[in-house]
Amino acid sequence: MLEVTGLGKTYTAERGAVRAVQEVSFTVEDGRFFTLLGPSGCGKTTTLRCLAGLERPETGTIRLDGQTLSGEGRFVPTHQRDIGMVFQSYAIWPHMTVFQNVAFPLEVSGQAPGRAETARAVGEALALVGLEGLEGRPAPQLSGGQQQRLALARALVRKPKLLLLDEPLSNLDAKLRQRMRIDLRELQRRLEITTVYVTHDQAEALFLSHRVAVMRDGRVAQEGRPRDLYASPSSPFVADFVGDATFLPGDVIEGGVRALGGVVRCALSEALTPGASALLVLRPERLVVRGSPLGAANEFAGTLRVAAFLGDHLDCIVDIAGTTVRARAHPTADLRREQRVWVELPTEHCLAIPDDGWRPRALARSFEEDEG
Repeated sequence: MLEVTGLGKTYTAERGAVRAVQEVSFTVEDGRFFTLLGPSGCGKTTTLRCLAGLERPETGTIRLDGQTLSGEGRFVPTHQRDIGMVFQSYAIWPHMTVFQNVAFPLEVSGQAPGRAETARAVGEALALVGLEGLEGRPAPQLSGGQQQRLALARALVRKPKLLLLDEPLSNLDAKLRQRMRIDLRELQRRLEITTVYVTHDQAEALFLSHRVAVMRDGRVAQEGRPRDLYASPSSPFVADFVGDATFLPGDVIEGGVRALGGVVRCALSEALTPGASALLVLRPERLVVRGSPLGAANEFAGTLRVAAFLGDHLDCIVDIAGTTVRARAHPTADLRREQRVWVELPTEHCLAIPDDGWRPRALARSFEEDEG
């Protein structure tokens, strides 16, 4: 449905040329939800704007349903592309009513429908997002969640082949964002509309997407199904950005890695051989903290430095042989600071990947920021 090949976009800044997007390639199948995930400045929004025709790439091609939109000497302007787009700011027109906002794309199209057909199309779009009955309300009188739905209805009213969403939930409060996440997922599945979504929120990406491309420095670092990215990251950067993790450097031996004052038995990336440098990736929710030992494999003694109650779990930081490891425990567990504990690292949930020199920020600093 959507094919992007070798996309490149450069901006000119005071410090010189900035390569915002470099050799980005991906394919989105018909009716699937595809997410561009990454930190600020990684090129995800620039890529989306190239898809929309709001930016003109210097290299690469963009094809939608077999039609070349950009590349090969051709550039289709935005208003001639069969797309709908929702911006981060929603871009709702404050001087218009709800009905007028949704009807606008139809009225400015090359073949504007009649009044009755416009009313029918607007009614259908508003019903899809749960705003029926609000047609006459001034747009500024809507809540934040309603404005987000209005922007989505306006993008869908023309029934485009491709829907582009640029961090549409980032301006909502946490609980509303979770509810809208569910609504958006169900709407996309029901309409089976091909969708490209941009976000820096890994929880949104994992929840909404059929496939995710993690971007870094203008390139796609890894693309795949959410479950695969989480369980089998190709690099420390991807492992850190897609979920929480503790990273432990060590030397590879047969079947494991030397770390934590002993040997951690784990799955090894195919690129690792005995003697190589590796990083252990430990997901906090996979580790088990106990007040007494069980004699399990990969069980290490340590001192509990922090046990913060977060409702559904205790967020723990354990000092093991001078190394801090983040783990989670049951919220009713009887654990206290400075207590001697035992941490089990289940073998099936421990992964070692090549150490490319990248490091996340320090664990202690990260925890202090989370605690405010």
